[in-house]
Amino acid sequence: MFYSKIIARQYQNPMGLKFIDLFAGLGGFHLALQKLGHECVFASELKEDLQKLYEINFGGGVIHGDILSIEPKDIPAHDILCAGFPCQPFSQAGKREGFHDKKERGNFFFTICHIIEYHRPKYVLLENVANLNGHDHGDTMRVILRELDKLEYDVPKPEILSPHQFGIPQHRRRVYIVAADRRQGGLGDFKYPTPLNKKTHIRSVLDESSTQYMHLKADTRHQMEVWQEFLDLTMEHEGKIPRFPIWAMEFGADYPISPAPAYNVADNLLGRHGKLGRPIEGWNLEDCLAQLPVYARTASSKEFPKWKVRYIEENRKFYERNKEWLDVWLQKVQTFENSHLKLEWNCGPRATTTMEDKIIQFRASGIRVKLPNFAPALNLVGTQVPICPWINLPPESLAEDEPNKGRYMTMREAAALQCMQDLKFGEGDFHLTQSRVYEALGNAVNVNVVYRIAKNLIK
Repeated sequence: MFYSKIIARQYQNPMGLKFIDLFAGLGGFHLALQKLGHECVFASELKEDLQKLYEINFGGGVIHGDILSIEPKDIPAHDILCAGFPCQPFSQAGKREGFHDKKERGNFFFTICHIIEYHRPKYVLLENVANLNGHDHGDTMRVILRELDKLEYDVPKPEILSPHQFGIPQHRRRVYIVAADRRQGGLGDFKYPTPLNKKTHIRSVLDESSTQYMHLKADTRHQMEVWQEFLDLTMEHEGKIPRFPIWAMEFGADYPISPAPAYNVADNLLGRHGKLGRPIEGWNLEDCLAQLPVYARTASSKEFPKWKVRYIEENRKFYERNKEWLDVWLQKVQTFENSHLKLEWNCGPRATTTMEDKIIQFRASGIRVKLPNFAPALNLVGTQVPICPWINLPPESLAEDEPNKGRYMTMREAAALQCMQDLKFGEGDFHLTQSRVYEALGNAVNVNVVYRIAKNLIK
């Protein structure tokens, strides 16, 4: 089992500074600062189940609720302020509204500023999604840096770092912002930690003896087998795997894409071929649209974006070149869910074309296959939990007629990717559900990365 040597040992710090942990989640900042010998005097977390878990892991009665309901004067004095403030307004997965977010999550930063202004901690350590750097053409970051400067804090250029740069097999790019009070000496000689760029492999976090895992459904295994057949046949006939995402629903399709079908008329769609090459039939435009791939049924403008047009055209050309064997293969995917009709091969042209030794995710955007050198960024909700097909399963854990290889990553293994492998996920009658653990880990800060930054910052 992977275990960070840096995090495993207690760092002896004679100063014993006090810190607060805002938007605390699972307590990633707490774990990192605690290892450096500092004391948490206050933490806030909106979600009640994570509050309970924080108390279980750290005790001390330091955890509180919604930071927006707490006055700065009611927060204890502290030397270090840590905050992984909500990222949804800035994330690529969200609407990227930033400070204009209607739910006011973007304005949490200004709440942080009020606390800084009142308490004047010597150090500030913030974390957010990498997209924050370029959000609103860089204006969002400029506002953040300007506000910290107005408070008389020195702020170096924010740095985007990922655990995989430090020997942890997880690709998770996050922007880190540090600041130091000019009135108390400023930044000194601070530098962000230098990436080690060591080779990593997901095997370093896996415990093949574990029996506490989610079993792969028979349908999931079947779909992996069908897509492996596709890869084998593609290599046999084309000699390489296409670089574009495979959209099987476009195989045999010839419906017009300019203008977008929703802006067309039924007569131009009837008699054409839609999803999986099926003939388009019906009485009106609505009937016709229902027989197209989901992404082709609606459109915000009369023309599809160029990237979508390109992917559609590339997949149709691929079908025309391989029609003979694809028509046979297509019969095996007729009942697949829409998202399972897409395949993203993210392994590059030199990798072996076997799925058995790769990381696989069943995502809403399609099935994604990646090299096993590091896990994708943790966004572990639903079926996005990585599948490791090569893992040998302990005989005592096997269900009836279950193959002896392949399973989802366990909660404990996912926790190791965040350097939280010793964290408790419950106690007594209270435990987070498996899905909730994965979600919380996906939102957590990486302990090792925070540790390295804080060690360089706090003198």
